[in-house]
Amino acid sequence: MGNSLSVKAFSVSLGIVWATCVFLVGLINLLVPSFGLTFLWFVSSVSPGFNADPNLLSVLIGTVYALLEGCLAGAMIAWIYNAVSKILN
Repeated sequence: MGNSLSVKAFSVSLGIVWATCVFLVGLINLLVPSFGLTFLWFVSSVSPGFNADPNLLSVLIGTVYALLEGCLAGAMIAWIYNAVSKILN
């Protein structure tokens, strides 16, 4: 099974990438309130408890949600990849 992904490594990696994106857009939005507003509204629509408000607490809450959502998405993607790779090989 040489084509398999580490579910744990891919999950954590995607979680870190997604959390970094949300964190950076949130921080820039604190400085320039119109920046990334549509992106933050989208993220807040799928993250209960997170609002696209321009304050540091909201940015941190969104970052934690993004880390968890990214880890979950990464685990699902790696699992599906490994399952399909096993079938096709």
